[in-house]
Amino acid sequence: MTTMPDNRMFEPSIHQRLLRLPEVMRRVGLKRSAIYQRMSDGRFPKSRLLGTRCTVWVESEIEQWICEQAFK
Repeated sequence: MTTMPDNRMFEPSIHQRLLRLPEVMRRVGLKRSAIYQRMSDGRFPKSRLLGTRCTVWVESEIEQWICEQAFK
């Protein structure tokens, strides 16, 4: 008898979503230029390139950044 693999490791949690720029801007309250300036300064999570015209951020990294800003 074969056992089924544990699929829990493949189920994305709510914090593993990928966010596009408009959603990131809405959540953090910053404009595009401010987000990219902070990214280049190392003060904001880096984006990932999914394709030639598709840039995303990992939701958990954005949430962590928001929490860090709240407790500064």
